[in-house]
Amino acid sequence: MLSVTEAAARIRGRMTRIGAEAVSIWDAGGRVLAANLVAARALPPLDLSAMDGFAARAADLPATLPVAGAIAAGHPWAGPLPAGAVLRIMTGAAMPDGADTVVILEDAQVDGARVTLPASRTGANVRRAGEDVALGAHVLARGTRLDAGALALAAALGHVTLEVARRPRVAILATGDELVDVTVEPGPGQIVDSSAHAVAALVRAAGGEPRYLGVVRDDRAATTAALRGALDHDLVITTGGVSAGDHDHVRPALAEAGIELELWKVAMKPGKPIAFAVAPSGVPVFGLPGNPVSTMVAFELFVRPALLAMQGATAIDRPRAPVVLPDGYDKPAGRAHYLRARLERDGATLVARVHPKQGSAMMTSMIGVDALLEIHAELTRVPPGTIVPAILLEAR
Repeated sequence: MLSVTEAAARIRGRMTRIGAEAVSIWDAGGRVLAANLVAARALPPLDLSAMDGFAARAADLPATLPVAGAIAAGHPWAGPLPAGAVLRIMTGAAMPDGADTVVILEDAQVDGARVTLPASRTGANVRRAGEDVALGAHVLARGTRLDAGALALAAALGHVTLEVARRPRVAILATGDELVDVTVEPGPGQIVDSSAHAVAALVRAAGGEPRYLGVVRDDRAATTAALRGALDHDLVITTGGVSAGDHDHVRPALAEAGIELELWKVAMKPGKPIAFAVAPSGVPVFGLPGNPVSTMVAFELFVRPALLAMQGATAIDRPRAPVVLPDGYDKPAGRAHYLRARLERDGATLVARVHPKQGSAMMTSMIGVDALLEIHAELTRVPPGTIVPAILLEAR
């Protein structure tokens, strides 16, 4: 069996970038930038007051001077700062010509139409034109995933539309005679196809567009036909039917559909019976296990990075951190274990509280957790208090 690292590297090496499209900045949140963003204007565009106070010439201070008027944000002063005077100025207002400092309101002593100001240095409380972004600067690199900060910057620079990677269209195929839709009351021996809903949510979070194609029964011909029919998508995910049982038809169906299997089984728990293949057209196909937890863990380790790579994202992997495992952990050698846990901070230390239910069918183990603890394959015993690596997830 391949290690998780080997399998992830092999999968990532087979990903190719999808095309780009222009979208409104209002619809660009979470998308991956497909072209470098260059500043067509400076930020700020001109010198602005950083505080409420008085615009003055530093060379005139300290002094008691007349207040010649007031400047509000969005209402520039017409003309230069009058000689021997100051102007009342609000935060964000344009600095008048001739003024080079702002004395904050709290340091001023106002007496009617005159004000006494202390000494001030040139540039104090002034936001200089271009001090944040210079004209022509490369501000956002291709491959950046557009979060709130990136969108605010793009808007400030006047970008009404942004060129982003197209959302990968992801086909989701569930397999298994025991599965029914969530709208159906399960009969004897039946369960709701819950994994499909988890996968769809994870696909959306990774920037993809999930398309649920329903449940395929445990039949070789039906599975082959469903796989062939799903190849008009950018990526295909199947759940269940990927092991070696008599009713596991995904791997032979891949072969019958002309889709070359590139790996099967990874030395991990949960999620060992994962398959990865690439169709002649270049469409990647992931065969994920049927148990919901195995499905979600395998998605985090392999499918999420693949989807981000397809979009050209530069930040693909989840952040990691060393955490303390207070209770220790025992396991057989041979497979890496991924424990669902919640992290707590104890001063400068992160402490992992492992969910008490770690079985691959225990869906509650994915609730309220924000980390996967990685217990390496060769380990058999992790003593209490050991520091282990943790993959940091979004809080669930």
